[in-house]
Amino acid sequence: MNHAIRFHSTGGPEVLRWEEVAVEAPGPGEARIRHTAIGLNFIDTYHRSGLYPLPLPSGLGMEAAGIVEEVGEGVSEVGVGQRVAYAGLPVGACSEVRLIPAHRLVPLPDSIDDRTAAAAMLKGMTAQYLLRSTFRVEPGHTVLIHAAAGGVGLIACQWARHLGATVIGTVSSDAKAELAMAHGCHHVIVTAGEDIVTRVREITTGAGVHVVYDSVGRDTWDASLDCLRRRGMLVSFGNASGPVPAIQPLVLSRKGSLFLTRPTLMDYTVTREELLACAGELFDVVSRGVVQVRVNQTYALADAATAHRDIEARRTTGSTVLLP
Repeated sequence: MNHAIRFHSTGGPEVLRWEEVAVEAPGPGEARIRHTAIGLNFIDTYHRSGLYPLPLPSGLGMEAAGIVEEVGEGVSEVGVGQRVAYAGLPVGACSEVRLIPAHRLVPLPDSIDDRTAAAAMLKGMTAQYLLRSTFRVEPGHTVLIHAAAGGVGLIACQWARHLGATVIGTVSSDAKAELAMAHGCHHVIVTAGEDIVTRVREITTGAGVHVVYDSVGRDTWDASLDCLRRRGMLVSFGNASGPVPAIQPLVLSRKGSLFLTRPTLMDYTVTREELLACAGELFDVVSRGVVQVRVNQTYALADAATAHRDIEARRTTGSTVLLP
């Protein structure tokens, strides 16, 4: 019998259960995947807590790598025995074996190992659409990336620097500041002892940044708006500190005709062509060494609750992988 992490009610990490599950043969358009590595992301804690509600009981997890064991009728995207990875809906990555729509699977090149893929798919494709589509970073831009030592942050900072931007990152400690500086940041602001807006204005000689990438949410919301230059863009793509407050559109006008967007990966990878293009650009920068993916923590899949406690307490850096 196979196992999976499931939860029957929302709450803290204690609601997560290691349960036996039956996995049937794949139906039309489906593939059966045996996971080799599973990525942990902050969105998993949102699902578990109920911030992003799911029908209960539910599985958990949105990115993984593995081997195709069986395919259903009509599947042409992948074949049995092929190494694949995926990110996004439907949830259920925190499992030994699962069924998944085959059109969401991406074949892995030999240059990308399974743990790197599991660590990078959701976070790396998020960085790709943020930097290349939501606000297209070009040489000469100055960008502010919150949580610069986190999974998305470390990838995005390296990538943004490669694109020619001046990269400012925020972190919560001196140790994380060293990590961020080693992975693309030109400047790092330690939020425990520095005022974000004051430092950004100093670094930019008063101008502000072209774009803020904010996955923190409530705690950085006001500062993010105040760090932008005229007609700058705030890209709010996470709520690690809690949901952001309500905003009146007139505030954007008063602060300099600002732009605000709340994107998700699924809306940037709707078609298979979009998915393969996004993943392909990620695989390219990782394979060439432009972006290094840091897997700094691994846990047994059965210990997912411990991993959730650590990521919520900000005891982790880079990417975290769960191993079946």
